[in-house]
Parts: sequence; C-alpha cells; structure tokens
Amino acid sequence: MKRKREEEKSKANDSNSNGNGNGNGNGNGNGNSSNNMEIVWQTPANPPVKEDYIFRDGRRNVKPYYFEFISHVKNRWAGKTIVDLFAEEFKGRPYDYYVSAVKCGRIQVDEEMVPVSYTVKSSQKISHFLHRHEPPVMAWDVSILQKEPDVLTVCKPPSVPVHPCGQYRKNTVVGILQAEHDFAPLFPVHRLDRLVSGLLILARNASKADLFRQQIEAGKVIKRYIARVNGVFPEGEQVVDVNINYNASAGRSTAESGDSLGDTPLKGKAACTKFTRISTNGTHSIVLCEPITGRTHQIRVHLQYTGYPIANDMLYLCEHVTHREGMSADRAAAYSHHSPPPVSSDKSESSSEDFSIDPMCTNCPNLAPKGCIFSRLLTIAFVTVDTKDMKRACGYIVFDTLDLDGHMNALILIGQHLAYNFLPFF
Repeated sequence: MKRKREEEKSKANDSNSNGNGNGNGNGNGNGNSSNNMEIVWQTPANPPVKEDYIFRDGRRNVKPYYFEFISHVKNRWAGKTIVDLFAEEFKGRPYDYYVSAVKCGRIQVDEEMVPVSYTVKSSQKISHFLHRHEPPVMAWDVSILQKEPDVLTVCKPPSVPVHPCGQYRKNTVVGILQAEHDFAPLFPVHRLDRLVSGLLILARNASKADLFRQQIEAGKVIKRYIARVNGVFPEGEQVVDVNINYNASAGRSTAESGDSLGDTPLKGKAACTKFTRISTNGTHSIVLCEPITGRTHQIRVHLQYTGYPIANDMLYLCEHVTHREGMSADRAAAYSHHSPPPVSSDKSESSSEDFSIDPMCTNCPNLAPKGCIFSRLLTIAFVTVDTKDMKRACGYIVFDTLDLDGHMNALILIGQHLAYNFLPFF
C-alpha cells in the first residue's frame, strides 16, 4: 500500500507566501490542515473490504478514500503545461484546484513535484493524488445463485456496474463480491448494463473466461432477457434484423435500416434480436428478448426501433411517449419492501462521521460526488443463459411491483414459459 505524508508534499506551500489557495474554489484551503497527518494512498492493487461501505437510505455508498490515479502523457498532451493539461482534459474540477494540487504535490510528474508552469513530455508518468468519491448504488445484495470451482453465477442488482469503470471502482459487482465474499480474481464473461438487473456469470480464472468468450463469439450461447415496454407488443415471434451504430461520444446507439434500394452504405454493425410477447395489460407489455448478436444497447435500440421502447428508458424513449413514470432510485428505495432482492441484516445504516473530510476535496463534505444524479432503473432483466454444457436462470426480476399494473401473473407465466426446474424462477 502506498503511503505519502502531507508534510512532505507541503514543502512547495512553505515556499509560497500565498500557498493557501482556494483548493476547491470555495475557500476550503489546500490541505495544509492535513500537514501532520499520514495519508494512505490506494491504487487499483488495493482490494475493497467490507468496511469501505456506508449504507444509508436504501443505498450503498463508498467511504471517500485517497487514491492515486496514474496515467501517461499522450502525444496530443505533450507540450501543454501540467495545469492546462488537467484543466482541459478533466473539467470536473475548477482551474484553481489544479493550481493548488500541483503546488502541494498532489499532482506529480515521474513521481516528482513540478512547478505549475511545467511542460509535459510524451510518455511521462503523471500521478494525481485525490480524495475519491464514488456514486451510490442500490443497497440490494449481489445474490450468489451458484458457486463452482471455475464459475460464479450471481444475480446483479440494477444500478451497479459489473466492473470498475469511470467513477466506479468499489461500488461494482466485482468489488462487492471481493469485499463481502473474498472472491478474487473474477472475470465477467458477458456484458450487462449498469441499470440492468439479472443473471451474471463470472469466471474464476482466465482460462475459463476465455472458453466462455469463445462460445459467445461462436454463437453457442443463448441469452434471454425480460423487458417491460410501452404499448401492446404484437403477438408471435418478432425478429428485428437492423444494423446498430454506436456513438461513443454520445453514449448511445442508433438503428440503421438503410434505404429500400440499398444504395446508402450503413455505418453500423449487423444486429438481430428475437422478441416474444409474454403478456400485456393494454398499456404495457412484458416481452421475452433473445439477442442473436451482442451490440451495445442492442435490445434497447431494437425495441425503440419497433415503436415499443422500454417503459422507463430515458435514453431511448421517443419524445412523444408519455408513459415515463418508471422506477426511480428514490422510489425503489422507498418501496424496497415490495422488491424481491434481499439486503443482509448486517448492513446497518451509517453516518458521515465514518469518513474524514479532506480540505482540498471538491466533493467534501458530501458523501456522493457533486452533481451525482441517481438514474432510473430499467425495467429489463437478464434471466437465462444456455450453453451446451450449462444452463442458468435468475431467481427473480427486479421490477417495481407497483408499476407492473397487474403484470404479476405475467411474471409467473415467464417462469412456466422458460421451464427451468433446476433453479426455481420464483
């Protein structure tokens, strides 16, 4: 574990008569109050532990922690000053914060303090030591469905990313399983969007993960999802065979059907999904979804393309759709007693005194990052996977029962429709 003393990094402040800066742009200082405190700086090598989590209002929070972000200077960064580089590339913090961070050594180049006017060179190592806040997720357990020597099958709650990405590191399925069950290493073998719940298969070694991926790429894995969509979905099997083009900068995909003559080249990748209506109440429908290919947001985009988008999918709902009442995180927390996912009894509520306030941090004293908005949870769940050697099914679907409008019979029918007696569906 990497340790650094604030008094060592504050030498730059001692040489600057005005080194008290504004740190976070609101007068909280630049960290001099921590000069005599030893700080433990975590890196990706430090595993999550149970004590890292704070449970409050039905949500799982992560105690803010000191973390070292490491990157290397890209060619397009070379020639910029260290402060300008951070201000232009990482706009989540004000310019004055980066000035103070360089002065006190929280931003270093090749493990050395540099002046604010320092010009970076290609391939140099840059370290940013900061007080890291992760967004909260729902406090539901990551339920273990089956444990084998090489494979772990779990039910993923909505709102929880599968693996570390963006602002999430400990508040992930992989992180939670490591902290609460000491499962490590884990290798997710298929994707599941953060807002989607359901079956998740993780290999417990690299060779098993490679075998799964080969089966998926060869089309030997059948995956099924359940979604609640707007409108009365047509009866019978509906096949959507429409290309999908993913726009990384926008974070969303679009369907591309081309023109009738086929003269317009398509940018997207081939994508195909089968849909079967399970039930409808005249306003919404429960639909079984079987993706043949695996494109980003494929089911969500193809359902939007058919005119029956997922009922609370704000990213892909058409503007004219009025049924937007889906389950927000606040409602999910408020009505958690209606939802099947269990929460362990030892997850007691905690308060802010369980974590320290960092005077330089732009997020303190808040527990969550500033501007963090809890996204709506999608009414779609990954429920079954079939391979030649294995069958798995998820034991429950994370839908808000108050929003189902009489669809509970449909959910029972789903269990009968899938007919998996090796693991009860309900």
